[in-house]
This record gives sequence, structure tokens and C-alpha cells, in this order.
Amino acid sequence: MDHSMHHMGMDMDHGHDHGDMDMGQCSMNMLFTWSTKNLCIVFPQWRVTGTLSLLISLLLIVLLTAGYEGVRQLTRRFEVAHAKRLSAYTTAAVGGRDSRKSVEQRGKITMASLYAVQVFYSFFIMLLFMTYNGFVMLAVAVGAFVGYLVFGDDTSASKTVACH
Repeated sequence: MDHSMHHMGMDMDHGHDHGDMDMGQCSMNMLFTWSTKNLCIVFPQWRVTGTLSLLISLLLIVLLTAGYEGVRQLTRRFEVAHAKRLSAYTTAAVGGRDSRKSVEQRGKITMASLYAVQVFYSFFIMLLFMTYNGFVMLAVAVGAFVGYLVFGDDTSASKTVACH
């Protein structure tokens, strides 16, 4: 018995033939690599497609990482200024107890906000490093170097490294 005609046109073409077109899959490396083929940095939209996009991405990573040191310096300066404001209330007893308490609370909220920004920033940098791409890793290190040169005038170079 011939069953070749029993499918009755069930093999329909739905227009989904993509041929050999590159669908742009991001590579997920769990081992160190220098390859930039299908390299996505943190987001699928941040894709390295050639030499120019690699160089722009590396420059952006250097700036982002250097900016982290800027946020740390901003936090340190705010903490010093806040401590001075509070000590002025203690020694001069200016404005009474309520205004000291409100200055203290506003300062604590600001410091907590700056801390949250630092934690987010540091984890973002960790995600950059976790591409396991040598170029990206070097850009993070160069950014830390540049950031310390520009913003690290009041901090020790022996600070322990942590995600936050």
C-alpha cells in the first residue's frame, strides 16, 4: 500500500527559513579566552562586531572602571564633610537637637545611597570581568589604574579588593 500521499499537504512552509544567516548568538565562555567572536559584554545589545566596536567597548570599560574610583572618592569626601557638619553641631550646639538629628538622618540616607551605588557599580564591574575575555579583563585593570591615578589621592593602594 502506497502511503506517500497520506500527509495531505501537512508540510507547510511558514516562511521561517533563515538559511545560513548568523542569528547573533552571544558566546558564553567559562574559560579564559582572547576571542572576540560573538562577544557580548553584559547585555546582548552590547555586542562586539569588529575591531572598531571592540576598541570603543574597551575604552568604555576603562572609563566605567575609572568612574568607580570616582564614586568611591565622592563617598569618602561626603563622609568627611558630613562628620565635620555633625561635629559643628556638637561643639557649637547650633540649631538645637532636632536640626542635628535631621542633618544626621539626611547624611545617613545620602551615605546609604552612595553605598548602594558602589555595590551596584562593583557588581557590574564583576560581570564585565566574568566575560572571561582577556581584552575586557585588561580594560578593567587599566580602568582601575587610571581611576586610582585620577581619584586615589586620599586612599591607600593596599585596599583589599572585593566585589563590594
